[in-house]
Amino acid sequence: MSVTEAPKIITARASFDDSHTMERFLATGGNDGLKKALAMTPAAVQAEVDTASLLGRGGAGFPAGRKWSMLRKADVSYLVINGDESEPATFKDHLLVERDAHQLVEGVTIAAYALQVNQAFIFLRGEFALGLERVQEAINDAYKAGALGANIFNSGFSLDIVVHPGAGAYICGEETALLEALEGKRGYPRIKPPFFPAAIGLYGEPTVVNNVETMSNLPWIMLNGGAAFAALGAGRSTGTRLFALSGHVRNPGVYELEMVKHTFRDLIFSAELGGGVPNGDVKAIIPGGVSAPWFYPEQLDVPLGQDEVAEQGSMLGSGSIVVMDTTTCMVRAAWRITKFFSRESCGQCTPCREGSGWLERVLWRLENGQGRIEDVDLLLDLCDNIAPGLSWPPQQTTICVLGPSIPSSIHSAISRFRDEFLAHITQGACPYA
Repeated sequence: MSVTEAPKIITARASFDDSHTMERFLATGGNDGLKKALAMTPAAVQAEVDTASLLGRGGAGFPAGRKWSMLRKADVSYLVINGDESEPATFKDHLLVERDAHQLVEGVTIAAYALQVNQAFIFLRGEFALGLERVQEAINDAYKAGALGANIFNSGFSLDIVVHPGAGAYICGEETALLEALEGKRGYPRIKPPFFPAAIGLYGEPTVVNNVETMSNLPWIMLNGGAAFAALGAGRSTGTRLFALSGHVRNPGVYELEMVKHTFRDLIFSAELGGGVPNGDVKAIIPGGVSAPWFYPEQLDVPLGQDEVAEQGSMLGSGSIVVMDTTTCMVRAAWRITKFFSRESCGQCTPCREGSGWLERVLWRLENGQGRIEDVDLLLDLCDNIAPGLSWPPQQTTICVLGPSIPSSIHSAISRFRDEFLAHITQGACPYA
């Protein structure tokens, strides 16, 4: 099928070479959404976001409006933007902070006004050097234009935004670990309850944590209305979403698509999108970041929607879709993903800290021709200890979901490609080497 005619909501400026500049931002409706929001009551702004049914774009897919409504009333509260984006093969937020940082700042200001928060923080992955420069430049421009600081556009509302670069830890993508890092501490996730950020967050005060892409949708929603946003997509999956497509495709990149109205097949094979698989057929797909259980060729026609993917036993997660063709060694793929998790475990919880390392070592010896027949079942047994039942969503044995997400790739690979694991053992080497 062809791409639907849905409007580009958050990548409308991306086609311009100067999309990151204040001049282009203002020439294409920049701050119009903010000005409209400031003329409304905070409650009316929240109502528009509720009407839009905007699901958080950070991975969990929790409705933004509902998260805002949970903010505990207090004299001091904060808004924190999660731009850590550490999931392998996920690069949609990276694009937004580099190509349209002014849109992000406008969205943050709209959210802060709706929440009546006067201090916001944008936590960005430290490796996003250009993105950090451009976000800071956008903030500086906003202060000069009266779109930030005291009495924004003579509305009586004031907001300050601080950019905080992270140190490159995957775990800081988890919102409570991010708050710990923002406070200058080691990025250890907090136990929930009681530390739900909306109740006890940054510096012990009520805090809303939202994703970069989530915030970037707000200017369009303010200008066009929540109902217009909700009219796109279907079911709970409204609006458009950015998908970071990579792996064995002709045209890897970031694509903004109307949710549910397109399938994995459309994204991967449409000439104007992924362009197809150059070196063979699809063998497996990682549908939502490497934490997600894999999909296979028979699931290519699953719609790109939150519930539609969940019904098939996986998640859209971070919006990262990785295509693996028939030349891919599935043992190696599972090993590399597990090695990443093993390196990035914060070490706070035993199942994650110890289990990830054991799994990585067993997979390493399998990939390097030193495996034993019993290693295949040993892997599944270890996975079951980390995430009992190996179901999805996983059973929690750790403070955050990192640990129980580790078995996803291993269980997916063994369930579908057990013969490849056995071939590594019987042949004493990787057949795909």
